[in-house]
Amino acid sequence: MRAMQRFQALGRLKAGTMNKTEAEYATMLELRKRAGDIAWFAFEPFKIRLADRTFYDVDFGVMLANGRLEVHEVKGGFITDDGRVKLKVAAEHFPAQFYLCQKSKGAWHVEALP
Repeated sequence: MRAMQRFQALGRLKAGTMNKTEAEYATMLELRKRAGDIAWFAFEPFKIRLADRTFYDVDFGVMLANGRLEVHEVKGGFITDDGRVKLKVAAEHFPAQFYLCQKSKGAWHVEALP
């Protein structure tokens, strides 16, 4: 097994289960919801078909108070090339604003995708 395959296998959790970084991000979204900025959010609410047998699994679907839909991809500082490509393709074809939210050295870095 190659090093990347071993690395990816380490992070696999049962579907619908948040890792520590995702749970921390969900807490932040809940605070924004209580403040009235967000109307709704959900973890892994849907998949986006990119091609035959190729899907992008949404980390968080977020609906702002103004009704705008957003997709938030949460990473703990590292994203594979395959993951970045899937995210960009999904952002190009799905009618929502996409964000890559990475936690690195204790701080969140949020990148809006076109």
